[in-house]
Amino acid sequence: MRGLHADTGYLLYRLGLRSGQLFNTSLQESGLRLRHYVLLRYLATSEGALQRELSTRLGYDPSAIVGLVDDLEKLGFAERRPSPDDRRSRIVVLTENGRVFLRDTDEACLCVTNDLLDPLEPAERETLHTLLRRIAESGLD
Repeated sequence: MRGLHADTGYLLYRLGLRSGQLFNTSLQESGLRLRHYVLLRYLATSEGALQRELSTRLGYDPSAIVGLVDDLEKLGFAERRPSPDDRRSRIVVLTENGRVFLRDTDEACLCVTNDLLDPLEPAERETLHTLLRRIAESGLD
């Protein structure tokens, strides 16, 4: 009989749980969670996005996106603006305060990643990243 650690899917699941716990702990002081950070990080790479696009890109339920954006707006880290393509739609954009928050938290988040990957050599980390990215990108529509 195979043990749980023989199942790659289970190991990925456990690593995801551990990663989420560590990230949430590092963000705890700010009152935000990993889901907020991921949304901010995505917005930092774009000129803004429709909420439905955020839902699709990040794999979050559309109703969850509404709540996350509401939270970020209250903190002044993101705002909804009229879409330049369709005035009836609103895009979510990162504010300057959001950029500052990301700069301030990037080091803590990098420490979390380094702690998680501590057992690996630098070349192994790069290989793992490359393989995980390939798997993640193959799942995008």
